[in-house]
Amino acid sequence: MISEMIRVTVMSVSTFAQLCAVFTILAGITKAFILYFKVLLKKSLRMINIIGMVRMEMGNSFSLALSFLIGASIVRTILAPSWNDIGKLAAIIALRTVLNYFLLKDVEKISQIESAGNKET
Repeated sequence: MISEMIRVTVMSVSTFAQLCAVFTILAGITKAFILYFKVLLKKSLRMINIIGMVRMEMGNSFSLALSFLIGASIVRTILAPSWNDIGKLAAIIALRTVLNYFLLKDVEKISQIESAGNKET
């Protein structure tokens, strides 16, 4: 009885974290799309600046979504994990962490380029 309640709770938390990731990605795409067209109408900015701003916005959203997905994966393995499950979790976390690292590096690089461009203007 209690183990079933724990299983349902863990699966609910995992599903909620996955939904948060989906909504974070959708919100990031929507915000980036709106930002792209809003900034595109301003003729004062160069296209490279527009693309950089949009990529930064989406990069931050994707990074947060990856964090939600990592959390969901960790929560899901709470229920009697086998060594196979732990190995899969380690691989998933490693892959998502590497993706997140390079994504944040790219966002940081774009941010530095943008701030240098703003200082020149």
